[in-house]
Amino acid sequence: MAESARPLHFTTRAVTAGRPAAAPDAPLNTPVVLASTYGSFGELEYGRYANPSWSAFETALGDLEGGTCIAFASGMAAVSAVLDLVPTAGTVVAPRHSYTGTVARLRELEARGAVRPVWVDLTDTAAVVAAARGASMVWLESPTNPALELADIAAIVHGAHAVDALVAVDNTFATPLLQRPLEHGADLVVHSVTKYLAGHSDLLMGAVVTGDADLAARITGTRTLGGAVPSAFEAFLALRGMRTLPVRLERAQATAQRLLRRLEGHGGVAETRYPGFGAIVSIVLADAEAADALVHGVRLWRAATSLGGVESTLERRRRWAGEAPTIPEGLVRLSVGLEDPDDLWDDLQQALPTR
Repeated sequence: MAESARPLHFTTRAVTAGRPAAAPDAPLNTPVVLASTYGSFGELEYGRYANPSWSAFETALGDLEGGTCIAFASGMAAVSAVLDLVPTAGTVVAPRHSYTGTVARLRELEARGAVRPVWVDLTDTAAVVAAARGASMVWLESPTNPALELADIAAIVHGAHAVDALVAVDNTFATPLLQRPLEHGADLVVHSVTKYLAGHSDLLMGAVVTGDADLAARITGTRTLGGAVPSAFEAFLALRGMRTLPVRLERAQATAQRLLRRLEGHGGVAETRYPGFGAIVSIVLADAEAADALVHGVRLWRAATSLGGVESTLERRRRWAGEAPTIPEGLVRLSVGLEDPDDLWDDLQQALPTR
């Protein structure tokens, strides 16, 4: 049968990319390879350099994002590997509202003179581009965590590249099914695989994807020498989770939008924040006391700091000392999972303040 000239849809590629070649009695999935040492004179050699279970995951995510994927032991290991590209005392432009782990890493690097962070309002494209002059890297999150602000990625990339700054985008919230930053010219994409890609709150893993061969080699070298490699079993689980990403994300996004419409009409909710896509909704209640009462009052939703799993979670973000002071005390981030929408709403409604 002749092959179709039409490229496969992303939903199909999420299921098929990274599978072993079809052959009689061959497994449909790359097995977990538990090995620290391989026979010499091949491509693997040693377990810190490569593993077939990683490679299958990297092939799949690289296909979806449109670049070369390098898997890491955690999202923060991936973040740190990208920041290691910045020369000593180089400037990094970063959103004032960012994942707290990224903020903490930048502040730690700043304290020892390794980098100089410049914090910006991500929604002010002109200000971000202006701050990029003299910078080594522009770091973007879009949507931001937990403010859910959006960046004009293409415009910022254009401005940053005009002054020779690299652009890295944390694409954890959007996933490659909703946004592909490399197609907008970004140099690097970062994922906390722990979240939507794996999707079951049962592993830690990260990834960097780039379309630049030199950057891919440098990132791989950082992983090899730093040793922040994922386990074979977690890579296997992450790829298994990614196979269902399209259906999980479609369902969770539909539920999030349904809940959003109800939250917008609720008298106890002062503000709703939603970027127009994805399964994260942030709501702002009157104060920290009201937000804490919601978090402790729900029964079906789970109070937890992570997100992107099949279960719905929520958290008052300012309970963390590292959260930006410009995030309202009463902001609660909702990560919408796969439960029935009416059950999720009933649980929220009984715990929300009446006014």
